[in-house]
Amino acid sequence: MSGRSTTRFSTLLRRRHSSAIEAEPDAPVKTSSGESSVDSSSDGDVSHRVGGGDEREDEEEMGPMDSQGKEHAEGVGRSEGHENGGGVPATFSYRASAPAHRRIKESALSSDSIFKQSHAGLLNLCIVVLIAVNGRLIIENLMKYGLLIRAGFWFSSKSLRDWPLVMCCLTLALFPLGAFLVEKLAWRKFISGPLVITLHLMITTSAIVYPVYVILRCDSAVLSGFLLMFITSIVWLKLVSYAHTNYDIRMLSRSVDKEGVSSNFSSLNVEEGVSLKQIVYFMVAPTLCYQQSYPRTMSIRKSWVMRQLIKWVICTGLMGFIIEQYINPLVKNSQHPLKVNFLSAIERVLKLSIPSLYVWLCMFYGFFHLWLNILAELLRFGDREFYKDWWNAKTVEEYWRMWNMPVHKWMIRHVYFPCLRNGMPKGVAILISFFVSAIFHELCVAVPCHIFKLWAFLGILLQIPLVILTNYLQNKFRNTMVGNMIFWFFFCILGQPMCILLYYHDVMNRKMKD
Repeated sequence: MSGRSTTRFSTLLRRRHSSAIEAEPDAPVKTSSGESSVDSSSDGDVSHRVGGGDEREDEEEMGPMDSQGKEHAEGVGRSEGHENGGGVPATFSYRASAPAHRRIKESALSSDSIFKQSHAGLLNLCIVVLIAVNGRLIIENLMKYGLLIRAGFWFSSKSLRDWPLVMCCLTLALFPLGAFLVEKLAWRKFISGPLVITLHLMITTSAIVYPVYVILRCDSAVLSGFLLMFITSIVWLKLVSYAHTNYDIRMLSRSVDKEGVSSNFSSLNVEEGVSLKQIVYFMVAPTLCYQQSYPRTMSIRKSWVMRQLIKWVICTGLMGFIIEQYINPLVKNSQHPLKVNFLSAIERVLKLSIPSLYVWLCMFYGFFHLWLNILAELLRFGDREFYKDWWNAKTVEEYWRMWNMPVHKWMIRHVYFPCLRNGMPKGVAILISFFVSAIFHELCVAVPCHIFKLWAFLGILLQIPLVILTNYLQNKFRNTMVGNMIFWFFFCILGQPMCILLYYHDVMNRKMKD
Protein backbone atom coordinates (compact mmCIF):
# COMPACT_ATOMS: atom_id res chain seq x y z
CA MET A 1 0.00 0.00 0.00
CA SER A 2 1.45 3.40 -0.95
CA GLY A 3 2.02 6.12 1.61
CA ARG A 4 -0.82 8.18 0.15
CA SER A 5 -3.28 5.29 0.51
CA THR A 6 -2.15 4.60 4.09
CA THR A 7 -2.64 8.24 5.02
CA ARG A 8 -6.13 8.26 3.46
CA PHE A 9 -7.18 5.09 5.32
CA SER A 10 -5.97 6.50 8.66
CA THR A 11 -7.91 9.67 8.04
CA LEU A 12 -11.09 7.65 7.46
CA LEU A 13 -10.59 5.74 10.71
CA ARG A 14 -10.16 8.96 12.67
CA ARG A 15 -13.34 10.34 11.12
CA ARG A 16 -15.38 7.26 12.03
CA HIS A 17 -14.24 7.04 15.65
CA SER A 18 -14.12 10.70 16.68
CA SER A 19 -17.28 12.76 16.56
CA ALA A 20 -15.49 15.80 17.97
CA ILE A 21 -13.34 16.35 14.85
CA GLU A 22 -15.24 18.02 12.08
CA ALA A 23 -14.77 16.05 8.90
CA GLU A 24 -13.95 17.55 5.55
CA PRO A 25 -15.66 16.29 2.39
CA ASP A 26 -13.90 13.41 0.73
CA ALA A 27 -13.69 12.83 -2.95
CA PRO A 28 -16.36 10.58 -4.40
CA VAL A 29 -15.45 6.91 -4.50
CA LYS A 30 -16.43 4.68 -7.36
CA THR A 31 -18.74 1.81 -6.47
CA SER A 32 -18.77 -1.56 -8.14
CA SER A 33 -21.35 -0.34 -10.64
CA GLY A 34 -19.15 2.55 -11.72
CA GLU A 35 -21.16 5.34 -10.04
CA SER A 36 -20.07 7.72 -7.34
CA SER A 37 -21.34 7.57 -3.78
CA VAL A 38 -21.76 11.14 -2.59
CA ASP A 39 -23.38 12.92 0.30
CA SER A 40 -26.99 13.35 -0.81
CA SER A 41 -28.50 14.46 2.49
CA SER A 42 -29.61 18.00 3.15
CA ASP A 43 -27.78 20.28 5.56
CA GLY A 44 -30.64 20.03 8.04
CA ASP A 45 -30.69 16.23 8.12
CA VAL A 46 -28.97 15.34 11.36
CA SER A 47 -30.65 11.99 11.81
CA HIS A 48 -27.80 10.15 10.08
CA ARG A 49 -24.96 11.62 12.10
CA VAL A 50 -23.12 9.89 14.93
CA GLY A 51 -24.97 10.13 18.23
CA GLY A 52 -28.42 10.55 16.65
CA GLY A 53 -30.74 9.04 14.10
CA ASP A 54 -33.15 6.22 13.66
CA GLU A 55 -32.70 2.59 14.69
CA ARG A 56 -32.86 1.66 11.02
CA GLU A 57 -29.24 2.80 10.75
CA ASP A 58 -28.05 -0.23 12.66
CA GLU A 59 -30.14 -2.61 10.56
CA GLU A 60 -28.73 -1.20 7.35
CA GLU A 61 -25.12 -1.18 8.49
CA MET A 62 -25.26 -4.80 9.67
CA GLY A 63 -26.92 -6.09 6.50
CA PRO A 64 -25.00 -8.14 3.92
CA MET A 65 -23.25 -6.10 1.26
CA ASP A 66 -23.62 -7.22 -2.33
CA SER A 67 -20.67 -6.08 -4.42
CA GLN A 68 -22.97 -5.94 -7.44
CA GLY A 69 -25.84 -4.13 -5.64
CA LYS A 70 -25.79 -0.49 -6.61
CA GLU A 71 -28.96 0.28 -4.66
CA HIS A 72 -27.74 -1.27 -1.41
CA ALA A 73 -24.36 0.40 -1.64
CA GLU A 74 -25.92 3.80 -2.11
CA GLY A 75 -28.39 3.15 0.75
CA VAL A 76 -25.59 2.25 3.16
CA GLY A 77 -23.64 5.23 2.03
CA ARG A 78 -26.60 7.50 2.80
CA SER A 79 -27.24 6.04 6.23
CA GLU A 80 -23.64 5.56 7.36
CA GLY A 81 -21.62 7.91 5.22
CA HIS A 82 -22.41 11.15 7.03
CA GLU A 83 -20.57 12.25 10.09
CA ASN A 84 -20.68 15.82 11.37
CA GLY A 85 -21.62 17.04 7.93
CA GLY A 86 -18.75 15.30 6.12
CA GLY A 87 -19.08 12.64 3.46
CA VAL A 88 -17.63 9.16 4.10
CA PRO A 89 -17.39 6.73 1.17
CA ALA A 90 -19.88 3.87 1.08
CA THR A 91 -17.04 1.38 0.66
CA PHE A 92 -15.96 2.09 4.25
CA SER A 93 -19.36 1.84 5.95
CA TYR A 94 -19.58 -1.96 5.77
CA ARG A 95 -15.99 -2.82 6.65
CA ALA A 96 -14.96 -4.56 9.86
CA SER A 97 -13.30 -1.40 11.14
CA ALA A 98 -16.59 0.56 11.01
CA PRO A 99 -17.94 1.19 14.56
CA ALA A 100 -20.98 -0.91 15.50
CA HIS A 101 -21.91 1.13 18.61
CA ARG A 102 -22.32 4.85 18.09
CA ARG A 103 -24.88 6.13 20.65
CA ILE A 104 -26.69 5.40 23.91
CA LYS A 105 -29.82 3.27 23.46
CA GLU A 106 -32.22 1.49 25.83
CA SER A 107 -33.43 -2.09 25.56
CA ALA A 108 -36.80 -2.49 23.87
CA LEU A 109 -38.54 -3.76 27.02
CA SER A 110 -36.97 -1.28 29.45
CA SER A 111 -39.32 1.03 31.33
CA ASP A 112 -38.03 4.09 29.43
CA SER A 113 -38.77 2.76 25.96
CA ILE A 114 -41.49 0.11 26.33
CA PHE A 115 -44.28 2.57 25.50
CA LYS A 116 -42.43 4.18 22.59
CA GLN A 117 -42.91 1.32 20.16
CA SER A 118 -45.56 -1.02 18.82
CA HIS A 119 -46.33 -4.28 20.58
CA ALA A 120 -48.56 -5.74 17.89
CA GLY A 121 -46.49 -8.92 17.74
CA LEU A 122 -46.86 -9.53 21.48
CA LEU A 123 -50.60 -8.86 21.18
CA ASN A 124 -50.83 -11.48 18.44
CA LEU A 125 -48.90 -13.89 20.68
CA CYS A 126 -51.35 -13.28 23.54
CA ILE A 127 -54.29 -13.92 21.20
CA VAL A 128 -52.75 -17.19 20.00
CA VAL A 129 -52.07 -18.28 23.59
CA LEU A 130 -55.60 -17.37 24.67
CA ILE A 131 -57.10 -19.32 21.78
CA ALA A 132 -54.93 -22.34 22.55
CA VAL A 133 -55.51 -22.33 26.31
CA ASN A 134 -59.24 -21.62 26.18
CA GLY A 135 -59.72 -24.02 23.30
CA ARG A 136 -58.22 -26.80 25.39
CA LEU A 137 -60.42 -25.86 28.36
CA ILE A 138 -63.55 -25.81 26.20
CA ILE A 139 -62.76 -29.26 24.77
CA GLU A 140 -62.03 -30.57 28.26
CA ASN A 141 -65.30 -29.14 29.58
CA LEU A 142 -67.31 -30.63 26.70
CA MET A 143 -65.70 -34.04 27.21
CA LYS A 144 -66.45 -33.95 30.94
CA TYR A 145 -69.95 -32.44 31.05
CA GLY A 146 -71.21 -32.54 27.48
CA LEU A 147 -73.12 -29.71 25.79
CA LEU A 148 -75.15 -27.94 28.48
CA ILE A 149 -76.88 -25.38 26.26
CA ARG A 150 -80.64 -25.67 26.47
CA ALA A 151 -82.68 -25.70 23.28
CA GLY A 152 -84.80 -22.79 24.52
CA PHE A 153 -82.05 -20.53 25.84
CA TRP A 154 -83.02 -17.51 23.74
CA PHE A 155 -86.65 -18.44 23.04
CA SER A 156 -88.84 -21.01 24.76
CA SER A 157 -92.48 -21.71 25.52
CA LYS A 158 -92.13 -19.56 28.64
CA SER A 159 -91.29 -16.61 26.40
CA LEU A 160 -94.79 -16.82 24.95
CA ARG A 161 -96.11 -15.73 28.35
CA ASP A 162 -94.14 -12.49 28.01
CA TRP A 163 -96.61 -10.93 25.56
CA PRO A 164 -97.59 -8.20 28.11
CA LEU A 165 -93.94 -7.10 28.07
CA VAL A 166 -93.94 -7.06 24.28
CA MET A 167 -97.07 -4.93 24.21
CA CYS A 168 -95.59 -2.62 26.83
CA CYS A 169 -92.46 -2.23 24.71
CA LEU A 170 -94.53 -1.32 21.66
CA THR A 171 -96.59 1.25 23.56
CA LEU A 172 -93.42 3.05 24.70
CA ALA A 173 -93.58 4.90 21.36
CA LEU A 174 -96.56 6.87 22.71
CA PHE A 175 -94.39 8.74 25.20
CA PRO A 176 -92.07 10.37 22.60
CA LEU A 177 -95.20 11.31 20.65
CA GLY A 178 -96.63 12.98 23.76
CA ALA A 179 -93.34 14.85 24.33
CA PHE A 180 -93.41 16.06 20.74
CA LEU A 181 -96.97 17.40 21.10
CA VAL A 182 -96.00 19.25 24.27
CA GLU A 183 -93.00 20.84 22.57
CA LYS A 184 -95.08 21.76 19.53
CA LEU A 185 -97.54 23.62 21.75
CA ALA A 186 -94.68 25.23 23.67
CA TRP A 187 -92.96 26.51 20.51
CA ARG A 188 -96.25 28.02 19.33
CA LYS A 189 -96.68 29.57 22.79
CA PHE A 190 -100.04 27.92 23.38
CA ILE A 191 -98.98 26.75 26.85
CA SER A 192 -96.85 28.42 29.53
CA GLY A 193 -93.38 27.40 30.62
CA PRO A 194 -94.36 25.90 34.02
CA LEU A 195 -97.06 23.81 32.33
CA VAL A 196 -94.52 22.52 29.79
CA ILE A 197 -92.23 21.40 32.60
CA THR A 198 -95.11 19.74 34.45
CA LEU A 199 -96.26 17.83 31.37
CA HIS A 200 -92.73 16.63 30.62
CA LEU A 201 -92.34 15.45 34.21
CA MET A 202 -95.57 13.47 33.91
CA ILE A 203 -94.51 11.92 30.58
CA THR A 204 -91.00 10.92 31.70
CA THR A 205 -92.24 9.54 35.02
CA SER A 206 -94.96 7.49 33.32
CA ALA A 207 -92.47 6.20 30.75
CA ILE A 208 -90.49 4.44 33.47
CA VAL A 209 -93.19 3.60 36.04
CA TYR A 210 -95.43 1.84 33.50
CA PRO A 211 -92.86 -0.81 32.39
CA VAL A 212 -91.78 -1.40 36.00
CA TYR A 213 -95.40 -2.07 36.96
CA VAL A 214 -95.90 -4.47 34.03
CA ILE A 215 -92.75 -6.47 34.83
CA LEU A 216 -93.56 -6.77 38.52
CA ARG A 217 -97.15 -7.88 37.83
CA CYS A 218 -96.17 -10.50 35.23
CA ASP A 219 -94.28 -13.71 35.89
CA SER A 220 -91.91 -13.13 32.98
CA ALA A 221 -88.47 -14.46 32.20
CA VAL A 222 -85.54 -12.49 33.62
CA LEU A 223 -84.05 -11.94 30.16
CA SER A 224 -87.32 -10.50 28.81
CA GLY A 225 -87.67 -8.17 31.78
CA PHE A 226 -84.08 -7.03 31.42
CA LEU A 227 -84.55 -6.19 27.73
CA LEU A 228 -87.69 -4.20 28.48
CA MET A 229 -86.01 -2.25 31.30
CA PHE A 230 -82.98 -1.61 29.09
CA ILE A 231 -85.18 -0.16 26.33
CA THR A 232 -87.20 1.78 28.91
CA SER A 233 -84.07 3.38 30.34
CA ILE A 234 -82.97 4.46 26.86
CA VAL A 235 -86.39 5.98 26.13
CA TRP A 236 -86.38 7.85 29.45
CA LEU A 237 -82.89 9.27 28.89
CA LYS A 238 -83.85 10.39 25.38
CA LEU A 239 -87.07 12.04 26.60
CA VAL A 240 -85.17 13.98 29.27
CA SER A 241 -82.63 15.14 26.70
CA TYR A 242 -85.39 16.12 24.26
CA ALA A 243 -87.24 18.20 26.85
CA HIS A 244 -84.11 19.76 28.38
CA THR A 245 -82.54 20.71 25.03
CA ASN A 246 -85.70 22.31 23.63
CA TYR A 247 -86.20 24.20 26.88
CA ASP A 248 -82.65 25.54 26.65
CA ILE A 249 -83.14 26.59 23.00
CA ARG A 250 -86.29 28.50 23.94
CA MET A 251 -84.47 30.23 26.78
CA LEU A 252 -81.69 31.26 24.40
CA SER A 253 -84.18 32.60 21.88
CA ARG A 254 -85.79 34.74 24.55
CA SER A 255 -82.58 36.04 26.14
CA VAL A 256 -80.92 37.27 22.95
CA ASP A 257 -82.17 38.45 19.60
CA LYS A 258 -82.23 36.16 16.58
CA GLU A 259 -79.04 37.62 15.11
CA GLY A 260 -77.11 36.81 18.27
CA VAL A 261 -78.43 33.28 18.37
CA SER A 262 -77.59 32.60 14.75
CA SER A 263 -74.06 33.97 15.11
CA ASN A 264 -73.14 32.28 18.38
CA PHE A 265 -75.17 29.09 17.94
CA SER A 266 -75.04 28.44 14.23
CA SER A 267 -76.24 24.84 14.62
CA LEU A 268 -79.54 25.97 16.16
CA ASN A 269 -82.54 26.97 14.09
CA VAL A 270 -84.79 28.87 16.45
CA GLU A 271 -87.42 29.55 13.81
CA GLU A 272 -87.75 25.87 12.89
CA GLY A 273 -88.85 24.73 16.34
CA VAL A 274 -89.54 21.00 16.45
CA SER A 275 -90.70 18.51 13.84
CA LEU A 276 -91.95 14.94 13.95
CA LYS A 277 -89.09 13.85 11.68
CA GLN A 278 -86.54 15.13 14.18
CA ILE A 279 -87.86 13.18 17.15
CA VAL A 280 -88.41 9.99 15.13
CA TYR A 281 -84.80 10.07 13.95
CA PHE A 282 -83.57 10.88 17.45
CA MET A 283 -85.46 8.02 19.08
CA VAL A 284 -83.86 5.42 16.80
CA ALA A 285 -80.41 7.06 16.44
CA PRO A 286 -77.48 5.62 18.47
CA THR A 287 -77.29 8.63 20.79
CA LEU A 288 -78.93 9.84 23.98
CA CYS A 289 -78.35 13.57 23.39
CA TYR A 290 -80.92 15.42 21.31
CA GLN A 291 -80.03 18.11 18.80
CA GLN A 292 -81.80 19.53 15.80
CA SER A 293 -79.37 18.02 13.28
CA TYR A 294 -76.56 15.47 13.35
CA PRO A 295 -73.47 14.90 11.20
CA ARG A 296 -74.44 12.45 8.46
CA THR A 297 -72.47 10.18 6.16
CA MET A 298 -73.01 10.15 2.40
CA SER A 299 -74.20 6.59 1.82
CA ILE A 300 -74.84 3.17 3.37
CA ARG A 301 -72.26 0.40 2.91
CA LYS A 302 -74.50 -2.62 2.51
CA SER A 303 -71.73 -5.22 2.32
CA TRP A 304 -70.11 -3.73 5.44
CA VAL A 305 -73.42 -3.95 7.29
CA MET A 306 -73.77 -7.63 6.38
CA ARG A 307 -70.27 -8.41 7.66
CA GLN A 308 -70.97 -6.67 10.95
CA LEU A 309 -74.28 -8.52 11.31
CA ILE A 310 -72.50 -11.84 10.90
CA LYS A 311 -69.96 -10.82 13.56
CA TRP A 312 -72.80 -9.75 15.85
CA VAL A 313 -74.57 -13.12 15.51
CA ILE A 314 -71.30 -14.97 16.24
CA CYS A 315 -70.55 -12.73 19.23
CA THR A 316 -74.06 -13.20 20.65
CA GLY A 317 -73.84 -16.96 20.21
CA LEU A 318 -70.45 -17.05 21.96
CA MET A 319 -71.85 -15.06 24.86
CA GLY A 320 -74.78 -17.49 25.21
CA PHE A 321 -72.40 -20.46 25.07
CA ILE A 322 -70.24 -19.11 27.89
CA ILE A 323 -73.27 -18.34 30.05
CA GLU A 324 -74.85 -21.76 29.62
CA GLN A 325 -71.70 -23.86 29.61
CA TYR A 326 -69.73 -22.15 32.38
CA ILE A 327 -71.52 -19.48 34.40
CA ASN A 328 -74.82 -21.26 35.06
CA PRO A 329 -73.22 -24.48 36.39
CA LEU A 330 -70.82 -22.47 38.56
CA VAL A 331 -73.49 -20.36 40.23
CA LYS A 332 -75.85 -23.34 40.64
CA ASN A 333 -73.20 -25.33 42.49
CA SER A 334 -72.14 -22.41 44.72
CA GLN A 335 -73.60 -21.06 47.92
CA HIS A 336 -74.52 -17.51 48.78
CA PRO A 337 -71.26 -15.55 49.15
CA LEU A 338 -72.49 -13.89 52.36
CA LYS A 339 -73.48 -17.18 53.99
CA VAL A 340 -70.29 -19.23 53.58
CA ASN A 341 -66.77 -18.90 54.90
CA PHE A 342 -64.47 -16.31 53.43
CA LEU A 343 -62.14 -18.66 51.53
CA SER A 344 -65.00 -20.50 49.83
CA ALA A 345 -66.52 -17.22 48.68
CA ILE A 346 -63.16 -16.01 47.31
CA GLU A 347 -62.64 -19.33 45.47
CA ARG A 348 -66.05 -19.13 43.80
CA VAL A 349 -65.60 -15.48 42.86
CA LEU A 350 -62.20 -16.19 41.31
CA LYS A 351 -63.65 -19.14 39.42
CA LEU A 352 -66.38 -16.91 38.00
CA SER A 353 -64.07 -14.01 37.16
CA ILE A 354 -62.78 -15.33 33.81
CA PRO A 355 -66.11 -16.46 32.21
CA SER A 356 -67.91 -13.35 33.46
CA LEU A 357 -65.13 -11.18 32.02
CA TYR A 358 -65.45 -12.94 28.65
CA VAL A 359 -69.22 -12.42 28.68
CA TRP A 360 -68.79 -8.74 29.49
CA LEU A 361 -66.22 -8.29 26.72
CA CYS A 362 -68.53 -10.05 24.25
CA MET A 363 -71.37 -7.79 25.37
CA PHE A 364 -69.23 -4.68 24.96
CA TYR A 365 -67.94 -5.65 21.53
CA GLY A 366 -71.31 -6.91 20.32
CA PHE A 367 -73.33 -3.89 21.48
CA PHE A 368 -71.04 -0.85 21.57
CA HIS A 369 -68.94 -1.72 18.53
CA LEU A 370 -71.05 -3.94 16.27
CA TRP A 371 -74.69 -3.10 16.99
CA LEU A 372 -74.31 0.67 17.44
CA ASN A 373 -72.14 0.90 14.32
CA ILE A 374 -74.68 -1.12 12.34
CA LEU A 375 -77.45 1.20 13.51
CA ALA A 376 -75.34 4.26 12.74
CA GLU A 377 -74.56 2.98 9.26
CA LEU A 378 -78.21 2.30 8.45
CA LEU A 379 -79.19 5.77 9.67
CA ARG A 380 -76.06 7.42 8.20
CA PHE A 381 -75.24 8.73 11.68
CA GLY A 382 -71.80 10.31 11.51
CA ASP A 383 -70.48 10.58 15.09
CA ARG A 384 -69.54 7.01 15.98
CA GLU A 385 -67.41 7.59 19.06
CA PHE A 386 -69.41 5.15 21.16
CA TYR A 387 -66.40 4.33 23.35
CA LYS A 388 -62.78 5.29 23.85
CA ASP A 389 -59.75 3.24 24.87
CA TRP A 390 -61.16 2.45 28.32
CA TRP A 391 -58.86 -0.58 28.59
CA ASN A 392 -55.97 1.89 29.09
CA ALA A 393 -57.77 3.68 31.94
CA LYS A 394 -55.34 4.64 34.70
CA THR A 395 -58.10 5.39 37.21
CA VAL A 396 -61.69 4.33 37.78
CA GLU A 397 -62.78 7.86 36.91
CA GLU A 398 -61.16 7.56 33.46
CA TYR A 399 -62.92 4.25 32.89
CA TRP A 400 -66.35 5.75 33.55
CA ARG A 401 -65.53 8.63 31.20
CA MET A 402 -64.47 6.39 28.32
CA TRP A 403 -66.28 3.06 28.23
CA ASN A 404 -69.84 4.28 27.51
CA MET A 405 -69.70 7.56 25.62
CA PRO A 406 -73.47 7.95 24.93
CA VAL A 407 -74.29 7.78 28.65
CA HIS A 408 -71.23 9.86 29.58
CA LYS A 409 -72.22 12.65 27.19
CA TRP A 410 -75.78 12.55 28.54
CA MET A 411 -74.55 12.78 32.15
CA ILE A 412 -72.22 15.67 31.38
CA ARG A 413 -74.85 17.56 29.39
CA HIS A 414 -77.97 17.04 31.50
CA VAL A 415 -76.72 16.34 35.05
CA TYR A 416 -73.11 17.40 35.72
CA PHE A 417 -72.94 20.83 34.04
CA PRO A 418 -76.46 21.88 35.15
CA CYS A 419 -75.40 21.12 38.73
CA LEU A 420 -72.29 23.29 38.33
CA ARG A 421 -74.31 26.11 36.74
CA ASN A 422 -76.60 26.08 39.78
CA GLY A 423 -73.64 26.69 42.10
CA MET A 424 -73.04 23.15 43.33
CA PRO A 425 -69.46 22.06 44.11
CA LYS A 426 -67.75 19.70 41.71
CA GLY A 427 -67.78 16.84 44.24
CA VAL A 428 -71.52 17.15 44.76
CA ALA A 429 -72.11 17.17 40.98
CA ILE A 430 -70.07 13.96 40.64
CA LEU A 431 -71.99 12.36 43.52
CA ILE A 432 -75.34 13.23 41.92
CA SER A 433 -74.16 11.79 38.58
CA PHE A 434 -73.17 8.49 40.23
CA PHE A 435 -76.45 8.48 42.17
CA VAL A 436 -78.50 8.74 38.95
CA SER A 437 -76.39 6.00 37.36
CA ALA A 438 -76.82 3.78 40.44
CA ILE A 439 -80.61 4.12 40.32
CA PHE A 440 -80.81 2.96 36.72
CA HIS A 441 -78.38 0.09 37.27
CA GLU A 442 -80.56 -1.09 40.13
CA LEU A 443 -83.76 -0.76 38.08
CA CYS A 444 -82.31 -2.69 35.13
CA VAL A 445 -81.25 -5.61 37.35
CA ALA A 446 -83.55 -5.65 40.36
CA VAL A 447 -86.88 -5.17 38.57
CA PRO A 448 -86.48 -8.14 36.16
CA CYS A 449 -85.28 -10.28 39.09
CA HIS A 450 -88.16 -9.07 41.31
CA ILE A 451 -85.61 -8.43 44.06
CA PHE A 452 -84.65 -5.13 45.66
CA LYS A 453 -81.51 -5.81 47.66
CA LEU A 454 -79.69 -2.73 46.27
CA TRP A 455 -76.60 -4.72 45.27
CA ALA A 456 -76.22 -2.91 41.94
CA PHE A 457 -77.04 0.43 43.56
CA LEU A 458 -74.36 -0.01 46.21
CA GLY A 459 -71.91 -1.35 43.64
CA ILE A 460 -72.13 1.88 41.63
CA LEU A 461 -71.93 4.15 44.69
CA LEU A 462 -68.85 2.26 45.88
CA GLN A 463 -67.15 3.44 42.71
CA ILE A 464 -66.77 6.87 44.33
CA PRO A 465 -64.21 5.68 46.96
CA LEU A 466 -62.44 3.76 44.19
CA VAL A 467 -62.28 6.96 42.13
CA ILE A 468 -60.65 8.77 45.06
CA LEU A 469 -58.27 5.87 45.76
CA THR A 470 -57.09 5.36 42.18
CA ASN A 471 -56.69 9.12 41.63
CA TYR A 472 -54.55 9.33 44.78
CA LEU A 473 -52.37 6.37 43.78
CA GLN A 474 -51.97 7.71 40.25
CA ASN A 475 -50.83 11.10 41.53
CA LYS A 476 -48.55 9.56 44.14
CA PHE A 477 -46.72 6.99 42.02
CA ARG A 478 -46.92 8.77 38.65
CA ASN A 479 -47.03 5.38 36.99
CA THR A 480 -49.64 4.51 34.40
CA MET A 481 -49.40 0.80 35.19
CA VAL A 482 -50.37 1.05 38.87
CA GLY A 483 -53.76 2.64 38.30
CA ASN A 484 -54.47 0.43 35.29
CA MET A 485 -53.73 -2.76 37.25
CA ILE A 486 -55.95 -1.63 40.15
CA PHE A 487 -58.76 -0.87 37.71
CA TRP A 488 -58.52 -4.33 36.10
CA PHE A 489 -58.38 -6.00 39.53
CA PHE A 490 -61.62 -4.44 40.73
CA PHE A 491 -63.22 -4.77 37.31
CA CYS A 492 -62.48 -8.47 36.81
CA ILE A 493 -62.57 -9.91 40.33
CA LEU A 494 -64.55 -7.86 42.83
CA GLY A 495 -67.19 -6.42 40.53
CA GLN A 496 -69.19 -8.59 38.17
CA PRO A 497 -68.62 -12.09 39.69
CA MET A 498 -69.78 -10.92 43.11
CA CYS A 499 -72.92 -9.27 41.69
CA ILE A 500 -73.74 -12.40 39.68
CA LEU A 501 -73.53 -14.62 42.78
CA LEU A 502 -75.52 -12.23 44.95
CA TYR A 503 -78.39 -11.76 42.52
CA TYR A 504 -78.52 -15.40 41.39
CA HIS A 505 -78.89 -16.79 44.89
CA ASP A 506 -81.41 -14.14 45.85
CA VAL A 507 -83.47 -15.09 42.78
CA MET A 508 -83.25 -18.78 43.67
CA ASN A 509 -84.28 -18.09 47.28
CA ARG A 510 -87.27 -16.07 46.07
CA LYS A 511 -88.40 -18.90 43.78
CA MET A 512 -88.07 -21.45 46.59
CA LYS A 513 -90.22 -19.31 48.87
CA ASP A 514 -92.84 -18.88 46.14
